[in-house]
Amino acid sequence: MSAWKNRNMAQGKGSGEASTNIEKQSIYRIPPYYYLHVLDQTTNVTRVETGPKTYIRQENEHVILGPQKMIIIPPCHFCVIRNPVMRSEENALIIDKTGQIKLKHADFEVRLEQDPFPLYPGEIIHSDVTPLTVVPSNSALRLKAVRDFEDGDVKHVAGDEWLFEGPGTFVPRKEVEVVETVSAEVINPNQALKLRARAETKDRDGKLRVTGEEWIVKKSGAYLPGAYEEVIDVVNAYVLTEKEAVHVKAQKTFVDDFGKTRKNGEEWLVTIKDTETYIPGVYENVLGLVNITTLSNRQYCVILDPIGTDGKPQFGRKKLIKGEKSFFLLPGERLEAGIQDVYVLGENEGLILRAREAFQDSSETPAVARSPGDRWMIKGPAEYIPPVEVEIVTKRYAIALDESEGIYVRNIKSGHVRLVSGSTYMLTQDEELWIKELPAQVQELLTQGTDPLSDRGTWRMRSANAPAVQTKTHKSEEDGAKAITLRVPHNAAVQVYDYKKKQSRVVFGPDLVMLAPDEQFTQLSLSGDKPKRPNVIRTLCLLLGPDFCTDIITVETADHARLSLQLSYNWYFDTTDRSPDAAIKLFSVPDFVGDLCKAVASRIRGTVAGTNFDDFHKNSAKIIRTAVFGLDDNKKVRKTFSFPSNNLHITSVDIQSVEPVDQRTRDSLQKSVQLAIEITTSSQEATARHEAERREQEARGRLERQRISDEVEAEKSRKSLLELKVSSMAIENCGQSKAEALSRTEAERIESEAAVEKAKAKAEALKIEAEMELERLQKARTAELDYLSKKNELEIAKSQQLAEIEIKKCTSLIQSLGTDTIKSVAAAGQDFQVKLLQGLGIQSALITDGNTPINLFNTAQGFLGQAMMSGSLSKKQRTDSVSDM
Repeated sequence: MSAWKNRNMAQGKGSGEASTNIEKQSIYRIPPYYYLHVLDQTTNVTRVETGPKTYIRQENEHVILGPQKMIIIPPCHFCVIRNPVMRSEENALIIDKTGQIKLKHADFEVRLEQDPFPLYPGEIIHSDVTPLTVVPSNSALRLKAVRDFEDGDVKHVAGDEWLFEGPGTFVPRKEVEVVETVSAEVINPNQALKLRARAETKDRDGKLRVTGEEWIVKKSGAYLPGAYEEVIDVVNAYVLTEKEAVHVKAQKTFVDDFGKTRKNGEEWLVTIKDTETYIPGVYENVLGLVNITTLSNRQYCVILDPIGTDGKPQFGRKKLIKGEKSFFLLPGERLEAGIQDVYVLGENEGLILRAREAFQDSSETPAVARSPGDRWMIKGPAEYIPPVEVEIVTKRYAIALDESEGIYVRNIKSGHVRLVSGSTYMLTQDEELWIKELPAQVQELLTQGTDPLSDRGTWRMRSANAPAVQTKTHKSEEDGAKAITLRVPHNAAVQVYDYKKKQSRVVFGPDLVMLAPDEQFTQLSLSGDKPKRPNVIRTLCLLLGPDFCTDIITVETADHARLSLQLSYNWYFDTTDRSPDAAIKLFSVPDFVGDLCKAVASRIRGTVAGTNFDDFHKNSAKIIRTAVFGLDDNKKVRKTFSFPSNNLHITSVDIQSVEPVDQRTRDSLQKSVQLAIEITTSSQEATARHEAERREQEARGRLERQRISDEVEAEKSRKSLLELKVSSMAIENCGQSKAEALSRTEAERIESEAAVEKAKAKAEALKIEAEMELERLQKARTAELDYLSKKNELEIAKSQQLAEIEIKKCTSLIQSLGTDTIKSVAAAGQDFQVKLLQGLGIQSALITDGNTPINLFNTAQGFLGQAMMSGSLSKKQRTDSVSDM
């Protein structure tokens, strides 16, 4: 229709531009297969004039279209005409009473291959000439009826849809509309096609399908969906193996491919025992793949909510499966703790078990009835798989203990705690490890990792003054339950108190102290620092000595001079008697250092208070020793000072420093000391000065002699230097002259050699150029000769082939004519001969009897003409062939 509109527009435009010419034109020459639309203005009827003809326009006629080319529909093509003309049963045009051709207005007509035809007035091309649709195999056209019609015995109602399946050529109809092209879906092996019915229809198996119904087509090959069938998806089959299964859930109640009725929401597994490949149905939803659970002969597992023999889940129950075995977990089943290894108990291992419910324990002979909550223990070597009624509380290991190691064990039934040491021990089902709690200060002293003796006073004071640092250490239960031990150093003692027995014991070093569950260490808090302060040193070990302690005390003399004394005391404990009572006596004084320093300081203050400063300054050591140790019956100073309460003995007193506390006394004492020091210093300075002057004079004399000898040596060296300069200058001049001469000679030699090499190279280059030119010319001549020889050979071959062609042509022509024909030609007149020969396509010929010789050299111009002069080989061959005949 668009083409018709364009054509009409073009015609209208052309007519508008050349209306004057059309009106003036009266004669129309209509070529073949062209037509005109002529309007009779008298009757107002338009008729069609077709060619070939010459049309003379009348005065009352008007040409409204044309000449226009007729519509040509080639084979396998069609076109659609709108408003087609009406024809009778004899295919004649139907004309009304006014002479106008009747039309089927608003109707269409499909015209196929036919003779060229014109468009009658009112007909419009709705669709241009279009090739017919060729439907290949495995495809179809989905057609839709736009109006009711009958196709043979089949009646179609408007809105019906059906398929035109290939292979074939679809011939369109005006009642049919092509909706789309449908291609066949290829169903490969292990594939299926999921279809849905768009309307009530029958599938290709003849089964009635209702609207919205879905089904599966599993047959391999090409499947062409029907007119009311819709392809939802291509379903790939699940390839089942021995290690995988498919978890399927039913979306509604139906009967599956295996003949089992599945209820809505039911879940099951499809394994390789059912089928090798599985394609889920339309009511089956694949939840996933389930891997096989494999147990070795050293593994087991417990399944919760197992599926019973009736296929129903047993909620709340458990099922024990021992290896070696492979199985799939059914829907709803789950493993309690995954796949577990069989408990393999060694000789020093055991398991604590507890019964969850009453059962008969057949692992022992005879069988034992277990009640819920019972605890018992099995020991290795053995293998054990716990039944579902048994819970494994813990695994026990034998603890190897040396004589110096131990653990605290508590009975959970009686609560009794005991110490086990010196052997390998495994806790029973009624025992557990017990952790002994220690005071924080004792725990700190045990974990310091330093020498625990009390004589490390300086370090103790630094650690005491430093801020406390809390460190958290993660210990296992076994480490926490280890027995508390302390290594007592040599010449030291530790007191341990048993709160259960209400008695204490003392351990002398070197030894190892291991606390019982009810024992605790006695902590010593000793005085320290200078002057002594209480609770500075904390320790567990008591050093027995000999050792010393230092203290600073302040005393006042009889003349009120206050002095600060720094004293050091040597002491030791008498441990000759190590009986329990004597040993306990050592710890009877908690702070023996403070007690010692206080007692000694009180004695020294009392004695110094009755002595003048001068006397004390001159005899301080004797006064202090007398004050500390006292005098015996012979008025001699005793050697020791003893404390009977703890057998502590002081053996000596060392006066480290004596300093006045009063500033004026200190200044006076300092002045006197400085004056004595100045006098001593002046005398030493004078002696040193005289000694220095003497040494200086001696040094000057040695220096002068050395200077004179050095000048003599310098003159000798200067003379040698001048001699060497003269000889070196002479050698330098000679060498320079010789080097210049050698260099000039070498330069000339190099230039001459270079000239010779240059001449040789130039000659070699000329030689190479000449050789290359000669080689190029030889190759060029050889190539030219080859070209000419090949060209000549081609010309010869061409001439031979042309000659052979002419011979074959002439021979075949003569054979086709035959001998009788040639004889007739020879017997006929010359005019007939020439016409016959021209009709045969022979340009020149000579016919003789073959016996009379003919001289053609003198008659070349007159008889043969210009053709003989051209030396045409083809003509000569034709003449020779005819002569031979």
